[in-house]
Amino acid sequence: MDSLQVKKEVGDVEIVVNNAGAIYPADLLSTKDEEITKTFEVNILGHFWIIKALLPSMLRRNSGHIVTVASVCGHGVIPYLIPYCSSKFAAVGFHRALTAELETLGKTGIKTSCLCPVFVNTGFTKNPSTRLWPVLETSEVASSLIDGILTNKKMIFVPSYISISLVLEKFLPERALKAISRIQNIQFEAIVGHKTKMK
Repeated sequence: MDSLQVKKEVGDVEIVVNNAGAIYPADLLSTKDEEITKTFEVNILGHFWIIKALLPSMLRRNSGHIVTVASVCGHGVIPYLIPYCSSKFAAVGFHRALTAELETLGKTGIKTSCLCPVFVNTGFTKNPSTRLWPVLETSEVASSLIDGILTNKKMIFVPSYISISLVLEKFLPERALKAISRIQNIQFEAIVGHKTKMK
């Protein structure tokens, strides 16, 4: 469905949530080239095409809210998710750059938010578990997103305390970060050496 069809059927779009996502848990050498391409097409290029289609109407009205769905993986890295983490770093960058551009244009009526949850129980990542982070249900994330939109929050972390740990990462020594990673013990099914394992 293109932007003209959307406008014809529902009128001007006030809130855009770029929520499409792709993930292929595997080590880099086991990740197929087409999986890398698909990850970036869905997780970041899709944001460009949707916003380019719908932004002109928002600019004319100086009104709207753009939500970029990223991930905590857009701020930190997890092994066996290299394409996914890279695409989510790009999504966070897209949000920040778009926000700055709208401010420079004086379009203060167009708000932006970036949603960054930890693992969400969507079925895309099989058997995720961590010691320090919860595995979220989609309803929890949706509720946090709605609250973030209503309060015009720029960066929406779910759970909210994740933002504190990300700040600490900038100041803690490497040894401490490695210890936290071991305690965290993030696990999920991934293809490693072309075989499915819990990692």
